[in-house]
Order: sequence, then structure tokens, then C-alpha cells
Amino acid sequence: MTATPDAVGELDCSARGCRAEAAWGVLWNNPRLHTPTRRKVWLACDDHREHLEEYLRVRAFFQETVPVADLPRLDLGERPGLPDLLGPR
Repeated sequence: MTATPDAVGELDCSARGCRAEAAWGVLWNNPRLHTPTRRKVWLACDDHREHLEEYLRVRAFFQETVPVADLPRLDLGERPGLPDLLGPR
């Protein structure tokens, strides 16, 4: 089974205090918590990409970095892990 990144909504950088538009998806996995095919996503602007990658590398969680255009997107009103409360559309 291939790894698939979690879907993302708004494209704000995940670095603390940064609200810049993200250009990158930094994919990671904590093997103590996640299945081997799960890819959590931190969004990164150009200024914070290396910092977020290094933070994850030190913990051996880093998997890869991809352009945000390659990430699956959440539909408007969709919340990951919650049932679709809006019903069929």
C-alpha cells in the first residue's frame, strides 16, 4: 500500500507565528503513533521549509517534501476525522 498525505485545507505555513502562504508540504510520520502508510503534513513557506524539515529529521519523522499543488485538498466544510455533517451534496 502506498503512502498518501493527509488532505489539507487553508495553505498557511505551519511555523509558529507565520501566516505566509505555504508553498511546500513537509510529510512526516511518527511510527509510534501512525500506521506506516500515514503521512501527516506540515505546510511550509519558502522561509520555514528547511527549519521544519530539520525539526522532523532530528526526530526521525521526516519522510519527504512536496509542492502544495501535489497535496490532496479538503472540500469546503469538510473536517478530517469527522463525519460529513452537511449530508450529500
